[in-house]
Amino acid sequence: MNWRSLPPLAALRAFSAFAETRNIVAAGDALGVSHAAISQQLRALEGHLDVSLLDRTGRSLELTRAGAQLADALRAGFSGMIEAVEEITGQQDARPLHISVTPTFAASWLMPRLPKFRAAHPKVDLMIDPSPHVVTLGADGIDVAVRYGVGPWDGVTAEMLLQSPMVVVAAPSLVGSAAFDDLADLAKFPWLEEFGTSEASAWHRRFGVPRAELGMVQVPGNLMLDGARDGQGVAVTVREFVARDIAAGRLRVLHTENIPNAGYHIVTRPTVLRPAVKAFVVWLRKEGRDAALNPDQS
Repeated sequence: MNWRSLPPLAALRAFSAFAETRNIVAAGDALGVSHAAISQQLRALEGHLDVSLLDRTGRSLELTRAGAQLADALRAGFSGMIEAVEEITGQQDARPLHISVTPTFAASWLMPRLPKFRAAHPKVDLMIDPSPHVVTLGADGIDVAVRYGVGPWDGVTAEMLLQSPMVVVAAPSLVGSAAFDDLADLAKFPWLEEFGTSEASAWHRRFGVPRAELGMVQVPGNLMLDGARDGQGVAVTVREFVARDIAAGRLRVLHTENIPNAGYHIVTRPTVLRPAVKAFVVWLRKEGRDAALNPDQS
């Protein structure tokens, strides 16, 4: 290992903090130093490497291609160091279990089941982050993510939790019993759409949403399904979430998109999982198996 080629650690920490926050003041706050000190370290790092890491031509600083490459390497390196220190000192065990899921998954699948995990592991503190954004897993951040897609994804370990296709559904009171071979025929009905990026976003990009003659209403995921059940509009969702409604006749399936291996995946970092994370993953697997065996009771 050529230690002499390594820039000063203080400069690397400053650059990594800036790359994470994209703000000099926030980077200073994260490291407990002034923003002037961060600026000085960034310039010192560029001088040491004789490479431009930051693009200063715009109104805000942006990473150059070389800067992004270094930022990725530092993120992985510092995350590993932080994880090792917290594991050695026992801080990892005390940290809450941080879980990232989409709002629809949280409301329709996870939260109704979560009391069972809490009963089995009452001492595990949980932080549920119902975010539509794809997050970065890190030693000091997200422990587990549950995301809809096909996979695999680079840099993480992913395993199928729940295989379920996307479906277009509506209440019989809204659409009647007629068949809809062409999705464009649904334009005469109002549509319900979830705020932000969701499981249905990729479906909308592939098929487009017919221009609803009666308008489009955007609502949170749980309200979208409630509205669909009440006959307020046509909705796109994961079949798993409305299996009981379909079986009971409250909703009709108007279109099914069957993509092999599409479903919810448990996403973790490719490292040894701390006990709380491992317990949660094991519990998720069991719940996924139970849901697959009893789809109409999910």
